[in-house]
Amino acid sequence: MSNYRLNPDSPLDVREVLKDLASYRPRRRGWTWRKEVPGLKMHSFTFKDAAEPLKRSVPLPPAHHFGGIDPQPAPVITTEIASGRFEDDIRRMRMAAHHGADHIMVIRTAGQSHFDGLIEGTPQGVGGVPITRKQIRAQRKALDMIEDEVGRPINYHSYVSGVAGPEIAVLFAEEGVNGAHQDPQYNVLYRNINMVRSFVDACESKTVMAWAGMAQIDGAHNANATAREAWKVMPELMVQHAINAQFSASCGMAKDLICLSTVPPTATPAPCVYMDLPYAVALRELFKGYRMRAQMNTKYIQSSTREATVTHVLNMFISKLTSADIQSTITPDEGRNVPWHIFNIEACDTAKQTLIGLDGLMDMVELKKDGPLREDARELKERAILFMEEMLEKGGYFQSVEDGFFVDSGNYPERNGDGIARQLAGGIGAGTLIPRKKDYLAPVTAHYGYNNVAQYGLKEGENPASLIGGCTLEKPELIQYIDELDETDNAATRMAETEDLRQPGAKYVKPEMEWLGDGTVMLTLFFPVEAKVAQAAALEAARRMNLEEAEVISVEVMHPVDGTRIELKGKVPFKIAVDELVIPPEPDVLSDDEIRAAIEKKPMKVVCGTVGEDEHSVGLREIIDIKHGGIEKYGIQVHYLGTSVPPEKLVNAAIELGADAMLASVIISHDNIHYKNIALVDRIAREMGVRDKLMFLSGGTQVTPELAREAGADEGFGRGSKGMHVATALVKLRDAKK
Repeated sequence: MSNYRLNPDSPLDVREVLKDLASYRPRRRGWTWRKEVPGLKMHSFTFKDAAEPLKRSVPLPPAHHFGGIDPQPAPVITTEIASGRFEDDIRRMRMAAHHGADHIMVIRTAGQSHFDGLIEGTPQGVGGVPITRKQIRAQRKALDMIEDEVGRPINYHSYVSGVAGPEIAVLFAEEGVNGAHQDPQYNVLYRNINMVRSFVDACESKTVMAWAGMAQIDGAHNANATAREAWKVMPELMVQHAINAQFSASCGMAKDLICLSTVPPTATPAPCVYMDLPYAVALRELFKGYRMRAQMNTKYIQSSTREATVTHVLNMFISKLTSADIQSTITPDEGRNVPWHIFNIEACDTAKQTLIGLDGLMDMVELKKDGPLREDARELKERAILFMEEMLEKGGYFQSVEDGFFVDSGNYPERNGDGIARQLAGGIGAGTLIPRKKDYLAPVTAHYGYNNVAQYGLKEGENPASLIGGCTLEKPELIQYIDELDETDNAATRMAETEDLRQPGAKYVKPEMEWLGDGTVMLTLFFPVEAKVAQAAALEAARRMNLEEAEVISVEVMHPVDGTRIELKGKVPFKIAVDELVIPPEPDVLSDDEIRAAIEKKPMKVVCGTVGEDEHSVGLREIIDIKHGGIEKYGIQVHYLGTSVPPEKLVNAAIELGADAMLASVIISHDNIHYKNIALVDRIAREMGVRDKLMFLSGGTQVTPELAREAGADEGFGRGSKGMHVATALVKLRDAKK
């Protein structure tokens, strides 16, 4: 076995992960929930609904104001990662885990529901990843390492559906997959798999999943993603949930591992919270004891990151008002079919930020016990019960499907006649069921149904696999591992094509979107014209910038004729040599003791303020205030003039107070006003004959040191600068003036 382990300070080496896969064994099986820590104290805050913190993580951007803390919300957070090349998805999984994801869902490639057996090797996928033993084993192995790095178990998940469902379930149980979608109704309604075959296969699949302790997510939410008017199918959704939940429990699945995939049926500009909250309440009242997996609505999602994020937050607000055991994240990739690394990460951060921001909400508010919320929730439950009763009167589920009951966009008991109808004797796999003989024996663990073990001396309930010394579920050494089958479409061939870009030790670097070295970039452009002209102009701009395969991926109309925002993707036709890059050295920062000693030896006085017509103060206060580790802590005497300080006032104050230095904060940058104000301070000081006597430092989030010096400052400070950087520069500049 390989001894490779992740180094927190080094890139993940996919080459090492792929070594020795034949001997890899998953370290555990079964689903893991987060460990909740009520009353968790971090920084100066107490969190009511938080989970155990991570050992290593990437905090939210504002966290530097709060000691770098990264509190984790109670629900498991999902991200979907499946670009088509499993080897390149592994790095994205590491990034997602560091941003709080502990449920990695891998979408299967388009059409795999119709494969009638397992596939081997690792071909490239379209619309997802081909689910194969090697792909699963490599990613589960990588996630084992990532778990060690972040300090939390990570649930790995894919789909048990289609005509190879039982085989997939066994594969997942063997390879340590922790959760899966399994819903026979999904097969019937959306994949046209024969009804009887689908439910028989589901019995086998669910039994195997129960043995492996997998969490099961159902597929009922697909109804409101498919129905013409999704907000009208809420009663049907509850019926679908009920059928699968009870069926799963009957197959031996633990109730607390049966998860309802709940999706709010509407989105803005509908009054979505008013309409969706009663549905969320009704679900939780009707399905007590089951788990809730809250997913964002994808039916209405467009290509705008802003729109998707707002919808995501509104959906999570409903989760917080009710409950969510798993909080799924969906990105604008759904709307533009562009699986971009960054949006997976941003969706995880959106979930974490929203849920932590709403921490303790239900300690302060409660849902009303009367009024439209409870009335609407009760009505939805009544409609669902009536739907179920009519289904039973018609002869049961199969007959109801034949009659087109399901995914009919009428508000039950209304019918629009647009449901999905399937025939009991039709569909994929029709006529493939074979009745078992009376003496049937299956000497395997986790087998479902009648199994005649008595004829071999075993009692009912004893493991039939003991007759053959155990099966692959208990003895993984019996598994037949196949590495690759296709000589041209396999991981090794794909990786060889990008070897000079592959970390660690890459000679070149190149932008990427979904695959290493794909060279894809995204541009945001605005044109003061109507949408069709703007799209044509964007493509022409891309052509002149030498972008290849340019494609418009988002169009937002700001005004029908006066403005359109375009997002465009394209590929750059170059790669960048790493050893030719000019990388600025880390700033040479004096120690606290060295700075303090220099100031004690020769005291220093500075005047500072935010100059121009600028009211920002936070950044400068962090640089000067002792509370934030600012320059005051070294004994530097600071005179703060406030915000919107005219440049001449800054210079005059420095003269009047006999200061050694001026510090100018410049945040606003429109029309390069920040550099113009730096130049103006320098010019005024020169005109007054004091420039050579005063050190002049300037900083702001849009400032670069080089351009600040060009504008007239002695030194400039940009984003991320601290008090110690400014104090070091002051001491060194003063020493240089001697």
